[in-house]
Amino acid sequence: MKEKVSRYSFKIIGFLVAAISIFPLFWMAMAGFKKESEVLSYPFKFFPSEWILTNYIELLQNPAFMRSIGLTLFVAVVATTLIIFINSMAAYVFARLEFPTKNFWWLYVIMTLFIPSMAILIPSYIVVAKLHMLNTIYVLIIPGIASAMNVFLIRQFYLNIPTELEDAAFIDGANRFKIYWYIFLPLSVPVFVLVGITAFLGYWNSLIWPIMTISDERLYQIMQLLAYFRSDQGNDWAMIMAGSTIAVIPVVVLFLIFQKHLVEGIKISGIK
Repeated sequence: MKEKVSRYSFKIIGFLVAAISIFPLFWMAMAGFKKESEVLSYPFKFFPSEWILTNYIELLQNPAFMRSIGLTLFVAVVATTLIIFINSMAAYVFARLEFPTKNFWWLYVIMTLFIPSMAILIPSYIVVAKLHMLNTIYVLIIPGIASAMNVFLIRQFYLNIPTELEDAAFIDGANRFKIYWYIFLPLSVPVFVLVGITAFLGYWNSLIWPIMTISDERLYQIMQLLAYFRSDQGNDWAMIMAGSTIAVIPVVVLFLIFQKHLVEGIKISGIK
């Protein structure tokens, strides 16, 4: 009896947490169907008094908005692909190879996890400015590719792969790169999904870095463009909510497609 009560209690708590988490998303979507004057009106209304599609239609017909969506998607996909391959190769080195000062460099990688990302924004900006990368697509992709956390997660996964697979490959004449490419990569789908989704979300939701480095409207990222949405009276909240709703759709679709692998990757990588 106590176990049944406890089980139902956890379900109720889980439902409440899910409802609280999802409520802002539903409100955002509903606000996109409202007139601008009704979004922040008092008393609060969850559903619009008059349903309008104008905000969504205008955005989908706006070349700047659609270009920003496409460019952000391109940047996120390219960066995620590079992050997976580059960080997985670094993880393989730390997981399987032996070389002098290996422990020192691994400690150095771990120590970088404790550096707040905000603390390196200005140094990173100075570096890319001196490299003449401002207002280029490269400044949106390259600075975030190397990630100590991703190397750590993939390394933890690689440590669980039996060494017998490598030994058999060595006997068959495979070199290190072939072992990495034909054995480790195919086995790494769960952790790659975890790393890929977190990386994709990071680039998709990026705001501060694009604002610092991009002033060319043709290169605006989607969150940057939404931050600049204004009407003659100030912020056009109805349009912002509609744009934010559209911007959330790719993320939701990505999660629904890979949620099984994502949960498996979290379990295997040892995240509690």
